[in-house]
Amino acid sequence: MAFSKENRAHTLSGILFVALFAASASYFAEMPIFKNIGISPLIIGIVLGIIYANTLRNKLPEEWVPGIQFSMKVILRAAIIFYGFRLTFQNIEQVGIPGIITSVSVVTLTFIIGYIVGTKILKLDRDTTILVTAGSSICGAAAVLATEPVIKAEPYKSAIAVGTVIIFGTTAMFLYPYLYKEGLIPLNLKDMGIYIGGTIHEVAHVVAAGNAVSAETAKYAVIVKMIRVMMIAPFLLILGFWLAKTGKSKLEKGEKAKITIPWFAIFFIVMAGFNSLNLLPHPLVSDINKIDTFALTMAMTAMGMETSISKFKTVGWKPIYLGTILFIWLIFGGFYIVKFALNF
Repeated sequence: MAFSKENRAHTLSGILFVALFAASASYFAEMPIFKNIGISPLIIGIVLGIIYANTLRNKLPEEWVPGIQFSMKVILRAAIIFYGFRLTFQNIEQVGIPGIITSVSVVTLTFIIGYIVGTKILKLDRDTTILVTAGSSICGAAAVLATEPVIKAEPYKSAIAVGTVIIFGTTAMFLYPYLYKEGLIPLNLKDMGIYIGGTIHEVAHVVAAGNAVSAETAKYAVIVKMIRVMMIAPFLLILGFWLAKTGKSKLEKGEKAKITIPWFAIFFIVMAGFNSLNLLPHPLVSDINKIDTFALTMAMTAMGMETSISKFKTVGWKPIYLGTILFIWLIFGGFYIVKFALNF
């Protein structure tokens, strides 16, 4: 047991080791070179973890590994739960029906398209397809993190999915404001916010792209993005139900297929509901979100520490092809979804 009397000190050492890496990632994220382009500490954390895994990992005491596993699983679930403090149900009212239709349509259609293209056309494995598609359709790295334990994916596949988020989310962050200022996106400032929030990968990317257009655009972009984030819970519930009913769940020998309810996703919604009551002072909620970001960074870093570059060769360029197809779909398909939603 990781926290038995004999192993407790070693496990805590492993957790502290991950925390030190996460602290470094948080420090780097505050540097202008990263902050100005919206690179979150989560992304830096997994990169640092991967670098360590493929250079000095053999120097790590084996007894510390349970601490890394704890960070990647238990701390991850707790961090997803407290991610709910970034949301309030009142946010939904501010963007109305168009924002809701855009969010639901983008998440649903992107996942369906991504799964079909990934598994049927590109012949990519199921787990990598789901993780890349979740990152594109919902909220980038956080969605990848939340989805991994539900499908029981290997860490390196999550790292691949996060890589697509980095590439295409960062590209979109610069591309959208440029296209808008060139007059190539015929939307007003509010509707542009709905478009940005409904189709760009990471929350940080949405904030940066929205502010590059206008403060009003950024406001609506973040709200729509938060609605997409809120869809993590129903997405994971439906995913777990679908995997069980279609016999696609990963089972141990002799184990029967059953519906696994990701309780951390349920508690995520509970936290969002509690936050909607405005019972806690704003400074305290802000502090909770900062701690939560650090916890997510720890989980991402630990995931990187469990990722061997050699395993990337088994999937090749197919995840990038899938990410590219979804990126193009989000730009064009997302635009027409927004135009359709504005009629309501």
